[in-house]
Amino acid sequence: MAQKIRKHSHEFMEEIERCTLPQLLARQSQTLGDNEVAIREKAYGIWQTYTWKNYYDYVKYTSLGMVSLGLKRNDNVGIIMDNHPEWLFSEIGAQAAGAVSLNLFTSAVTSELVGALSRIHASFVIAQDQEQVDKLIERREDLPHLIKIIYVDPTGMRTYRDNPWLLSFAELLDIGRKYEAGKPGLFESELEKGNPGDTALMIMTSGTTGIAKLAMLSHRSFTSMAEKWLATEPIGIGSNWMSMSPPAWIVDQMWGVGITLAGGMVMNFPETIDTIMEDFREIGPSTIITSSRFWEDLASKIRVKMDDAGFINRKLFALAEKIGSAMTACEAQRKSAPGYLKILNYLASLIIFRPLLDRVGCSGFVSAFTGGHPISPDVIRFFRAVGVNLKQCYGLTETCGIFQIQPDNEVKLETVGKPLPGIEVKISDDQEVMVLSDIAFAGYYNDYEATEAAFNDGWLLTGDAGYFDDDGHLLIIGRKQDIIRDKKGNAFSPDFIETRMKFSLFIKEAVTFGEARPYITALVNIDMGNVGNWAEERMIPYTTYTDLSQISQVEELILAEIREVNTQLPEPMKIRKFILLYKLLDADDEELTRTGKVRRRFVYGLYLDLIEAMYTGKDRLKVEGKVRYRDGHVGMIQTTVNVITVD
Repeated sequence: MAQKIRKHSHEFMEEIERCTLPQLLARQSQTLGDNEVAIREKAYGIWQTYTWKNYYDYVKYTSLGMVSLGLKRNDNVGIIMDNHPEWLFSEIGAQAAGAVSLNLFTSAVTSELVGALSRIHASFVIAQDQEQVDKLIERREDLPHLIKIIYVDPTGMRTYRDNPWLLSFAELLDIGRKYEAGKPGLFESELEKGNPGDTALMIMTSGTTGIAKLAMLSHRSFTSMAEKWLATEPIGIGSNWMSMSPPAWIVDQMWGVGITLAGGMVMNFPETIDTIMEDFREIGPSTIITSSRFWEDLASKIRVKMDDAGFINRKLFALAEKIGSAMTACEAQRKSAPGYLKILNYLASLIIFRPLLDRVGCSGFVSAFTGGHPISPDVIRFFRAVGVNLKQCYGLTETCGIFQIQPDNEVKLETVGKPLPGIEVKISDDQEVMVLSDIAFAGYYNDYEATEAAFNDGWLLTGDAGYFDDDGHLLIIGRKQDIIRDKKGNAFSPDFIETRMKFSLFIKEAVTFGEARPYITALVNIDMGNVGNWAEERMIPYTTYTDLSQISQVEELILAEIREVNTQLPEPMKIRKFILLYKLLDADDEELTRTGKVRRRFVYGLYLDLIEAMYTGKDRLKVEGKVRYRDGHVGMIQTTVNVITVD
């Protein structure tokens, strides 16, 4: 399904930064019309397509439908959706009428959704399905400003038809069509009122240290970012991008309403999360950016499959990986590989890696990027060894996404590369990374003080500590506020240790501690799938996650993994004691953000008794913990955990 990639004219690329996102869509519709595919969505195993003309029409009718129901310029619209075209229609449709959108995670609990919608006084909400509608109906009295909830998936909504607060997306489109018939030209008139400096949308920050802030991003931020990516990467008209991260995360916004829109690319929506790899094979996306957790999970999946393979296949893969790693080492050192190594790597790629990558849907990648949470260099080394051009990149919600990438001929496993064209990056006297560019956000919604604190003489303060290496590549040490010192004064970044721990097949999450302490300790979540398979192969019985995590053989397994991690760490950073947590850290329990980042301070306060036990000589500790289930009710866990010493 891949098409030949074409670039827009130089004149068009100069024009995009003078457009709002809806105006840009209108120009793409005029240029590409029905001749090019804009969106694909897989439903019931079949790819449905929308041309650029279709895309424009759906946005127009969505916008007019909301306007006819009372949407006004400068209103705010909440969107609670997974990856589907209606997200784009709703978001750009709201922007066309001069409104501002805020995407929220479908995994968020009722209190989170209602709290965010109340903060922005949302006049409309576009909801994915019955589950999201029910969350809002439960707290209807707390949303007096909400005119309508528009639901996309009608499954299970038959009994809701008499509720005047609700409207289906199909009905909204019909209303929009009728409204246009009565007021022709209104949409185009509203469209032209937009200004590139207007706020296009708000993105909720991760909230790792407290209440999430709402970052306001202008149309110009998105079009400027798009222009920089299109000038840097081999992408353009006909390129395929797969939307797989939540729309509430800045990366899918950066691409979905920025780069794909400006570049004339195809936005592809997989059928489900479980079919992503199969959909990759069918679509053949050339570029992918997704979270470190995706790559960690995929590396784990591949390595588990190799462990389950026959003896000969295991040995062949191990040999091929060793050859690929040697090639990767030459690339990292910017040395030419010996001729014999190039031949061996070609054979390894032909016989081992290409069939493997095709099976997991990654054979078509020209460039693959990992962003968000830091990732272990071992994960990048693994994928580059097997033939995936995986590179670490760096960006923030406040910078409208990714602005640092590694050039193909300068890939270094530990760095996040160099800034895109037209972006200045420098390091402050206290090692904070600072950015100067027109991609920077406009400020935090209703938070003047936080906005003022985010800038220093026009430079955006990222909150991350870092430094440049001799080749001008940026290395991120970690969040500036998370850099800690042990009792002896040794400084370290918890992320540096934790990313290496999570390269283990058997470790899902890890949180390290050591501020003003004599040594480093960790709370560890096991990977239930991989550890469960390991236990079953050895006929070790278990029932729940709690049960599995407290089995002595599992403790010995994780102990061996952490000993291996310690061999990669300098002496002050070595882990001396750890506890296997009796439950998975969960966003519903406020231990993780919705993007999967650990809320370190919250975890510290919640598990203080366990942390203290690792520093007071205890071997065992009885615990009682709360677990919040999906339906909102809270359960209790009572168990005993062991403090495990790493000798």
